[in-house]
Amino acid sequence: MMRRMRWLGFKWRAMLNLVFERREAALHVFQAMLQEFPGDEYALASKAHVLSQLGRRSAAVESMRELLGVAPANGQHWFNYGFLLEESEDYEGAEVAFRRATELSPLLDRAWYGLALVLIRLRRFDEAVVALKRNTQLQPMSPYGWYQLARVHVDRQEPEEARRIIRHLQGFEPKVAAQLARETGISVPPAR
Repeated sequence: MMRRMRWLGFKWRAMLNLVFERREAALHVFQAMLQEFPGDEYALASKAHVLSQLGRRSAAVESMRELLGVAPANGQHWFNYGFLLEESEDYEGAEVAFRRATELSPLLDRAWYGLALVLIRLRRFDEAVVALKRNTQLQPMSPYGWYQLARVHVDRQEPEEARRIIRHLQGFEPKVAAQLARETGISVPPAR
């Protein structure tokens, strides 16, 4: 019971520091928490997040690697790791992390989206289409996956597929549809 209370004390101190945007102080609390509770999943994930917010990406990546050593079967952790790697422009590493996230958590739409963005960066459009289609199945009303999917179809010289997506977006995100039409030069009459 005392151990649990001590853990909660660390957590609340860190959260209070974060509420007041005292990230360095919160980071020190998470480091102290890890001294007393080595390998604690919450502390490692939080430490990585705060390090990322402070712009210390390589330290954040290292903290995520440590976390994955403790909790290798958590798809959300793999997603966060992939996100950090993508931000660091390690696209091959990010691809591996996002693929692992989709294997462990196949319903994690953000992992499919992250994977697609990395594949687009790597100019592997066929694979990006597969990931974006999965993302749009999981999040059909989010315009982001649809937008990227239309852009990939344009890159693949498939204007009719892009036109179909713009038409689809007109039904629930007309501003995004208009932006996409402008950016791609594909004219689509407004839906009636």
